[in-house]
Amino acid sequence: MHGHSHEGGHGHGGGSATRAFATVTLINLAYTLVEAGYGFSTDSLALLSDALHNFGDVLGLGLAWGAAVLARRAPTARHTYGWRRATLLSPLANALLLVAFAGALSWEALRRLGAPPQIPALPVIVVAAIGIVVNLGAAFLIRDGHGHAHAHDLNRRGAFLHLMADAAVSLAAVLAGLGMLRLGWQWLDPVTALLVGVVVAASAFALLRDAFNAAMDAVPSNIDQAAVRAFLQAQDGVVAVHHLHIWSLGAGEVAMTAHLVRPGDGDHDDFIDRLAHGLDERFGINHPTLQIERGSACEHDRHDRAPHGG
Repeated sequence: MHGHSHEGGHGHGGGSATRAFATVTLINLAYTLVEAGYGFSTDSLALLSDALHNFGDVLGLGLAWGAAVLARRAPTARHTYGWRRATLLSPLANALLLVAFAGALSWEALRRLGAPPQIPALPVIVVAAIGIVVNLGAAFLIRDGHGHAHAHDLNRRGAFLHLMADAAVSLAAVLAGLGMLRLGWQWLDPVTALLVGVVVAASAFALLRDAFNAAMDAVPSNIDQAAVRAFLQAQDGVVAVHHLHIWSLGAGEVAMTAHLVRPGDGDHDDFIDRLAHGLDERFGINHPTLQIERGSACEHDRHDRAPHGG
């Protein structure tokens, strides 16, 4: 017997999530373009590196926005899961692009350390200070005030944390500008750019790792497979669990398949419905496929020991 649930990403909050991501993405994109323009005009690597960091998060916010949009598209006969997995592949290209930009800026920062050019400090301070306001305001718009543990809320929570990190990087640029203005320390501009380049590269490598794991159908990092197995085994009448697999479909959809050994006859539909709801509430697994097998635990122990098992 099979049970299936399709609950994720299509609720009444989908429209508000799409609008929030769209607003924040466009605001940050506009500011990033302004900051990059001032960075080129003043020859400030601190502003350019901060703009790069913001651009990386614009890409991330754009993906979150796209995830909210793609989650609303109905599957087709050709694409039975819809286009959700596109949001798992795009970060691979974005991460490589960010690493390349961060490497180029870091190389230029190292080259300038020996003889840093004169940078007008006041524009650096003003533009970076605007960045603090923009990022804090965007974080306020995107924040998740509900505290649920669903994958969709985790998507918003991740965007919120990135925006707060952007505000901290902009603060570093403001402090570098103040150091140049008050103390004449021109070396602060390339040093700040170098530090931000390291931050961008580290976050890009983390994004690359997560995107690779998702493309390889790894268990999402926010889900403990052992806890899921224990939850399934604790359900009424379940004597064994095997062939347990959990992976991300993208756009806030998490899939799971499992075989549950549950002796006795009867209608298991109510049991499966309750279990699917529990998996969604507790773990954010909103696309489970459950197969009930009748028998005893000893008859199915070999599945748990087999190399191909969950």
